[in-house]
Amino acid sequence: MITIASVGDLILDEPDPASLLAPAAPLLREADVTVGHVEVPHSTATGQASTDVPAPPADPAALTALREAGFDVATLAGNHIYDAGGIGVVDTVRHAREAGLVPVGAGADLAEAREPAIVERGGLRVGVLSYNCVGPRESWATSGKPGCAYVHVLTHYELDHASPGGPPKVYTFADPDSLEAMADDVRRLRADVDVVLVSLHKGIGHTPAAVAMYERPVARAAVDAGADAVFSHHAHIMRGIETYRGRPIFHGLGNFATATRALTPGDGTANAERDAWARRRKELFGFEPDPRMPYYPFHPESRNTAIAWCRFDESGLREAGFVPCRIDDAARPVPCGDTEDAQRVTDYIDHITRTAGLNGRFAPDGAHVTIDLSSERTP
Repeated sequence: MITIASVGDLILDEPDPASLLAPAAPLLREADVTVGHVEVPHSTATGQASTDVPAPPADPAALTALREAGFDVATLAGNHIYDAGGIGVVDTVRHAREAGLVPVGAGADLAEAREPAIVERGGLRVGVLSYNCVGPRESWATSGKPGCAYVHVLTHYELDHASPGGPPKVYTFADPDSLEAMADDVRRLRADVDVVLVSLHKGIGHTPAAVAMYERPVARAAVDAGADAVFSHHAHIMRGIETYRGRPIFHGLGNFATATRALTPGDGTANAERDAWARRRKELFGFEPDPRMPYYPFHPESRNTAIAWCRFDESGLREAGFVPCRIDDAARPVPCGDTEDAQRVTDYIDHITRTAGLNGRFAPDGAHVTIDLSSERTP
């Protein structure tokens, strides 16, 4: 039996990154394979390539802290991987490997970005694939350009009432060719390994409980093609959990260790685009970060988080669940243990699961929570 752990976004953009991971490191090291999403480039490049809200590159040395904390696989397919341009992508992949991590989801071209990460533990071969579903287009790899693997999601706005200029209904769906490319990657990996994990960078940022129209079909397509579990991130706030064909879909693991001052106006690290985004944040998402935590510019509810886990043996997936965690005032994810905080985080995850119309059912067991994989009911 092997245990696989996975967490959400990682931004190690403060001094002493190891301290951010210290409370969770013992649990992360206990897993046979631990997967985390590296949100920003790790490079000394100074150029800005993205036309979206760019993230500054983090210190390449911070990746060593991930490995020392127990991480094995670094998923890289996300909206910020190209913010420092092609050199930032290539640097991040190289520095991750030098730190002892297995990177996946980005590379010098699209073929490399679509290559799986494969590790072997306990006699089982574990394969991981990573895709960016949120853009921007600059982040996508091509046959001759560095970037990330991706699923192209389209957005359509339909005014379905007689109020020109009023709020539209928003339809989102994956381009069929792009979705089939992901499914083909999963099918090929399924034939080569014992365990298939798919990482999706998806979702509506900073908005509690919301799951966009495209998210469930994309995640389910991965399972239909052979994935044993789907782990998601990007929204910087937890999403609910679904079971589909006996497989867990974590629609968003939120923040894990995400410390940065890039969206703190007047801190000296921001640029014009990031300053403008910080000013619009309250208008768009209805919250202001805690001023006592200038290194944590995220929604207050995002301090509820979790470590997802799955257990496998030679016959396949045996069980799945999560460890409730709470992000403390130092922006450190802290496992709650068997405490009232654990129950509060579990209640929060249950609430957002119900609110999103997902079918996840949970059974707390001490410091861990188990997911009922037999449940295919809708709420």
